[in-house]
Amino acid sequence: MNVVVIEDERLTADRLIAQIKRYDASIRVLAQLSSVAESLKWFTTTPPPAVDLVFMDIHLEDGDCFQLISELPLTTPIIFTTAFDDYMLKAFKVNSVDYLLKPIHYDDLAAALNKFRQLRNSQAPTADLRALLAQLQPDTAKFKVRFMITVGTRIRSIPTDSVAYFYLEEKAVLLVTHDGTTLPVDYSLDKLAQVLDPAQFFRISRQWLVSLRAIQLVHTVGGKLRLDLQPKPKQEVVVSGDRAADFKSWLGKD
Repeated sequence: MNVVVIEDERLTADRLIAQIKRYDASIRVLAQLSSVAESLKWFTTTPPPAVDLVFMDIHLEDGDCFQLISELPLTTPIIFTTAFDDYMLKAFKVNSVDYLLKPIHYDDLAAALNKFRQLRNSQAPTADLRALLAQLQPDTAKFKVRFMITVGTRIRSIPTDSVAYFYLEEKAVLLVTHDGTTLPVDYSLDKLAQVLDPAQFFRISRQWLVSLRAIQLVHTVGGKLRLDLQPKPKQEVVVSGDRAADFKSWLGKD
């Protein structure tokens, strides 16, 4: 079986590919693609080998999967991967198109692949992707409501409204709750900016993404904006100059 993985988080893609190989070492991963543009080029520039199945992230680094599907005459079955909670995507099950909820667990992957093989062996008709998208696109406006955090052998569920801010430290993204708990999170800040409600969270710089509730005071210092956050971080938090105007507008929204 030949598969393609479309996922813009490198670590997530690597883990997914390792799990696919664990399920069946004979499965060939023809390509790991990270963007709409790269995927369009791969599928259209040179006719690729026959693809049996595509694993596709919903949010990509330069757009989303709906843009990609609309531009490709893609009839290959798709297993979607998503950071959204499963109640938002029930229509995938109804239409016999499966999905994996991040962080992806092996048992869920195996169940999705078993389902795909059963459908293929029974020659059941595949869902009309464009009809499916017509149902699902409005739902993608909904935002992530909780994070599943794995620390050692423990798994914690962290509601999004309990998060004060996210920050980048030595290539790792950390989540800080309003009560001061700090936890690692398996998302880049770019990805978080896509899945969080923009009315509640703002990407103030390359290192920081903050919630409205965490902002206690804004100082104007030498033309820069410095934030007092609660809980108080160890380092100074400054809004990037190129984002200052947008930040002020965001603060003043109804």
